[in-house]
Amino acid sequence: MKKIVVFTGAGVSAESGIKTFRDSGGLWEEYRIEDVATPTAWLNNPKLVLDFYNARRKQVMEAQPNAAHIALAELAKKYDVQIITQNIDDLHERAGSKKVLHLHGEIMKARSTKNTDLVYNLKTWEIRFGDKCEEESQLRPHIVWFGEAVPNMEKAYLQTAKADVFVVIGTSLNVYPAADLVAAVPENCELYYIDPSPNVKFEGPHFNLIKKTASEGVQELVKKLM
Repeated sequence: MKKIVVFTGAGVSAESGIKTFRDSGGLWEEYRIEDVATPTAWLNNPKLVLDFYNARRKQVMEAQPNAAHIALAELAKKYDVQIITQNIDDLHERAGSKKVLHLHGEIMKARSTKNTDLVYNLKTWEIRFGDKCEEESQLRPHIVWFGEAVPNMEKAYLQTAKADVFVVIGTSLNVYPAADLVAAVPENCELYYIDPSPNVKFEGPHFNLIKKTASEGVQELVKKLM
């Protein structure tokens, strides 16, 4: 069975109304990254960090998968589809995708501040200051903050190296180490880049640019592959 690896970024979730770092008027603009998305921020003001991610979690819970998420789930009915995402929401899973690898963490999970193996699924939008794991340490968002290692990168490289088709959707490929994934794509692999305003240049006989939004572009790609 042909293996398709799909690398998704903020452009996929944006169509579901989830704001990103770079949105004008977005949630992130109210805060400096250093104040809410770093280990130092957590040490200095854990309540502020919790409040910030609680707001994002509430937004994710109110959002719905869009046509791009749904089309990718449909593609998995015919092919071996592995999604690697920079997004922390669960919209791929809610659309029906089974094989989803999150590089930057998952907003709908919490974990222990002392034992990284203690990870919990959340059914509510709120982690409160004072909420503790079974080992009595404060719970934190299950998110990879700036300055932290990306634990799933090795898995992502291994999956990418097996791809027959590699698809990039809605990401500028400016965030490292995730952006390095493209370098692991096999030489003869078909490469697709879906973005309405692409700012990355790929070359080679196997490269295909689909200059459309995530929803439009993914539906076009799925029709072609199916």
